Amino acid sequence: MVHLDEFKREYNFEKSFRKVSPDKSARMVETVVGCKWSLTVYQLIANDINRPGEMVRNVEGLTTKVLNTCLKKNTDFGILERIAYNEVPPRVEYNVTDFGGKFIKILDALQQLQDEISEDINLSS
Repeated sequence: MVHLDEFKREYNFEKSFRKVSPDKSARMVETVVGCKWSLTVYQLIANDINRPGEMVRNVEGLTTKVLNTCLKKNTDFGILERIAYNEVPPRVEYNVTDFGGKFIKILDALQQLQDEISEDINLSS
Protein backbone atom coordinates (compact mmCIF):
# COMPACT_ATOMS: atom_id res chain seq x y z
CA MET A 1 0.00 0.00 0.00
CA VAL A 2 1.30 3.46 -0.95
CA HIS A 3 1.50 6.06 1.79
CA LEU A 4 -0.16 9.39 1.17
CA ASP A 5 3.15 11.28 1.43
CA GLU A 6 4.76 9.04 -1.19
CA PHE A 7 1.75 9.51 -3.47
CA LYS A 8 1.95 13.28 -3.14
CA ARG A 9 5.67 13.28 -3.94
CA GLU A 10 5.36 10.88 -6.87
CA TYR A 11 2.50 12.70 -8.56
CA ASN A 12 3.47 16.21 -7.49
CA PHE A 13 0.02 16.40 -5.91
CA GLU A 14 0.44 19.58 -3.90
CA LYS A 15 1.74 21.65 -6.80
CA SER A 16 -0.84 20.51 -9.31
CA PHE A 17 -3.84 21.25 -7.09
CA ARG A 18 -2.62 24.31 -5.28
CA LYS A 19 -4.30 27.55 -6.32
CA VAL A 20 -1.94 30.27 -7.39
CA SER A 21 -2.59 33.87 -6.48
CA PRO A 22 -3.85 35.80 -9.52
CA ASP A 23 -1.11 38.45 -9.29
CA LYS A 24 -1.51 39.94 -12.76
CA SER A 25 -5.30 40.00 -12.82
CA ALA A 26 -5.51 41.28 -9.25
CA ARG A 27 -3.05 44.08 -10.07
CA MET A 28 -5.04 44.90 -13.19
CA VAL A 29 -8.34 45.13 -11.31
CA GLU A 30 -6.74 47.21 -8.56
CA THR A 31 -5.16 49.59 -11.07
CA VAL A 32 -8.25 49.97 -13.24
CA VAL A 33 -10.77 50.27 -10.43
CA GLY A 34 -8.36 52.51 -8.52
CA CYS A 35 -8.28 54.86 -11.49
CA LYS A 36 -11.09 57.31 -10.96
CA TRP A 37 -11.76 57.66 -14.69
CA SER A 38 -11.50 54.13 -16.15
CA LEU A 39 -15.15 53.22 -15.62
CA THR A 40 -16.17 56.58 -17.09
CA VAL A 41 -13.98 55.91 -20.14
CA TYR A 42 -15.67 52.52 -20.65
CA GLN A 43 -19.07 54.24 -20.54
CA LEU A 44 -17.97 56.86 -23.05
CA ILE A 45 -16.67 54.22 -25.46
CA ALA A 46 -19.91 52.25 -25.07
CA ASN A 47 -21.70 55.44 -26.16
CA ASP A 48 -19.44 55.78 -29.25
CA ILE A 49 -17.36 58.57 -27.76
CA ASN A 50 -13.97 57.07 -28.50
CA ARG A 51 -11.70 60.01 -29.33
CA PRO A 52 -9.73 61.58 -26.47
CA GLY A 53 -10.76 65.15 -27.31
CA GLU A 54 -14.43 64.17 -27.28
CA MET A 55 -13.96 62.38 -23.98
CA VAL A 56 -12.44 65.45 -22.31
CA ARG A 57 -15.21 67.69 -23.67
CA ASN A 58 -17.94 65.32 -22.42
CA VAL A 59 -16.71 64.84 -18.85
CA GLU A 60 -16.40 67.76 -16.48
CA GLY A 61 -13.18 67.64 -14.47
CA LEU A 62 -11.38 65.21 -16.78
CA THR A 63 -8.09 66.63 -18.05
CA THR A 64 -6.13 65.53 -21.11
CA LYS A 65 -3.14 64.50 -18.99
CA VAL A 66 -5.18 62.31 -16.65
CA LEU A 67 -7.13 60.82 -19.56
CA ASN A 68 -3.94 59.94 -21.44
CA THR A 69 -2.56 58.18 -18.35
CA CYS A 70 -5.81 56.27 -17.93
CA LEU A 71 -5.94 55.29 -21.62
CA LYS A 72 -2.29 54.15 -21.54
CA LYS A 73 -2.88 51.90 -18.51
CA ASN A 74 -5.95 50.35 -20.11
CA THR A 75 -4.10 49.87 -23.40
CA ASP A 76 -1.11 48.30 -21.63
CA PHE A 77 -3.43 45.80 -19.91
CA GLY A 78 -5.06 44.96 -23.25
CA ILE A 79 -8.49 46.26 -22.24
CA LEU A 80 -8.50 48.99 -24.87
CA GLU A 81 -6.87 49.21 -28.26
CA ARG A 82 -5.48 52.42 -29.69
CA ILE A 83 -6.11 53.08 -33.37
CA ALA A 84 -4.06 55.89 -34.92
CA TYR A 85 -5.12 57.09 -38.36
CA ASN A 86 -2.54 58.48 -40.76
CA GLU A 87 -4.36 61.75 -41.37
CA VAL A 88 -3.76 65.46 -41.01
CA PRO A 89 -4.69 66.47 -38.37
CA PRO A 90 -3.86 63.19 -36.59
CA ARG A 91 -6.82 61.19 -35.37
CA VAL A 92 -6.74 58.59 -32.58
CA GLU A 93 -9.60 56.40 -31.41
CA TYR A 94 -9.90 53.83 -28.64
CA ASN A 95 -12.00 50.68 -28.70
CA VAL A 96 -12.63 47.88 -26.26
CA THR A 97 -10.77 44.67 -27.15
CA ASP A 98 -12.33 41.20 -26.90
CA PHE A 99 -10.43 40.73 -23.65
CA GLY A 100 -11.64 44.15 -22.50
CA GLY A 101 -15.23 43.10 -23.12
CA LYS A 102 -14.73 40.10 -20.85
CA PHE A 103 -13.06 42.28 -18.23
CA ILE A 104 -15.88 44.80 -18.30
CA LYS A 105 -18.41 41.98 -17.80
CA ILE A 106 -16.49 41.00 -14.66
CA LEU A 107 -16.62 44.60 -13.43
CA ASP A 108 -20.36 44.65 -14.13
CA ALA A 109 -20.76 41.44 -12.10
CA LEU A 110 -18.79 43.01 -9.24
CA GLN A 111 -21.09 46.04 -9.37
CA GLN A 112 -24.17 43.77 -9.22
CA LEU A 113 -22.66 41.96 -6.24
CA GLN A 114 -22.00 45.29 -4.52
CA ASP A 115 -25.59 46.37 -5.20
CA GLU A 116 -26.89 43.12 -3.66
CA ILE A 117 -24.68 43.56 -0.60
CA SER A 118 -25.84 47.15 -0.18
CA GLU A 119 -29.47 46.06 -0.55
CA ASP A 120 -29.01 43.31 2.05
CA ILE A 121 -27.41 45.77 4.46
CA ASN A 122 -30.25 48.26 3.96
CA LEU A 123 -32.89 45.56 4.52
CA SER A 124 -31.25 44.37 7.73
CA SER A 125 -30.90 47.90 9.16
